[in-house]
Amino acid sequence: MTEKVYGVGIIGYGFIGKVHTYGYTNIPLFYDPSPLKTKLMGVCTSRIETAEKAKQQVGFEFCTTDFHELVQHPDIDIINICSPNFLHKDQLIAAIKADKFIYCDKPVTSSYSDAEQVLRVIEQTGYSKTAQTTLQNRFFPATMRARQLVDEGFPGKINSFRACYLHSGNLDRNKPMSWKIDRAKNGGGVLFDLGSHILDLLFHLMGEPQEIFAETSIVVKQRPGETDPAKLVDVESDDLALMMLKMKNGAIGTVEASKVAMGVNDELRFEIHGDKGAMRFNLMEPNWLEVYDNRDDADPIGGMRGFRRIECVQRYPKPAAAFPGPKFSVGWIRSHMACLHNFLVGVARNKAVSPSLSEGIQLQKIMQTAYQSAEKRQWLTLK
Repeated sequence: MTEKVYGVGIIGYGFIGKVHTYGYTNIPLFYDPSPLKTKLMGVCTSRIETAEKAKQQVGFEFCTTDFHELVQHPDIDIINICSPNFLHKDQLIAAIKADKFIYCDKPVTSSYSDAEQVLRVIEQTGYSKTAQTTLQNRFFPATMRARQLVDEGFPGKINSFRACYLHSGNLDRNKPMSWKIDRAKNGGGVLFDLGSHILDLLFHLMGEPQEIFAETSIVVKQRPGETDPAKLVDVESDDLALMMLKMKNGAIGTVEASKVAMGVNDELRFEIHGDKGAMRFNLMEPNWLEVYDNRDDADPIGGMRGFRRIECVQRYPKPAAAFPGPKFSVGWIRSHMACLHNFLVGVARNKAVSPSLSEGIQLQKIMQTAYQSAEKRQWLTLK
């Protein structure tokens, strides 16, 4: 019996589209055995020149500017959505109605109302295929180990936390407008773009919030136009978001998402403090999870108590151990490989995965509540 080959259609071939394409191309090298075989069938972009270039670069069977050609193609099983946020809703609904497997970049849509429409279509159609949201920061060995330690009760009762995801790219006032800065196209600013990642990681480790208070800021209020750089246009997307969260488990903490943090590159950090232990992580040093165990002896002269670094490096569980090896430094794109592998395992077994599309929709609801809190300038309870 011939092994099934799953056809892949990728919508969007910007930066993240290339990252996902890299994943499908290289999964067999990083995971042996691979959960299933895939073939890059079709690629869709807004400009035919970009689509043609993608086809030539990677070897897609065909290219198009109409995503319906991917969704309706009988040899495409997986729809991978990497387009701008405001396009996700229609693409998701079409893929759901066509009963395709779905791998969708975050945020799921550009608004919670759009996400609710997607959810209604899921319910109306009885859609049950494997569908995952791309939230790859769960998939570093260090963050996977952090989840294990929480499940084992290492930190005890979690009392407080602080977390942030910091970039500096929006400090350049000469940076022209793009869809990521255009509120009409992204639906939200840095809260959606970076906040989605750090919020998801916190919820993955501690559960969901019960109440939220948020403040957002537009630091650079005008930028050169996307099509006419000589004309300044008003910016409506936040480039700084600060939140306080009260969690259902009783913990309270702070979250910051910023694209105006001077002196940083790609700094996702969290600290979690319990009554028995603590953990901390920094994406700029992804090989390590730092832990503190209050049960260690403090005598004599401090004993063995203090933060220690667990060398998580690239120690993924099998079948990932073969390449490039557990002792080598882990890189940013490696978490994307692990996130995609998680999805493909679900496809191969026809089972639900986490972070699911539904979890992405719930995350959208939480972020929308944060924006409402910022507008009303008050604590809001999540329903």
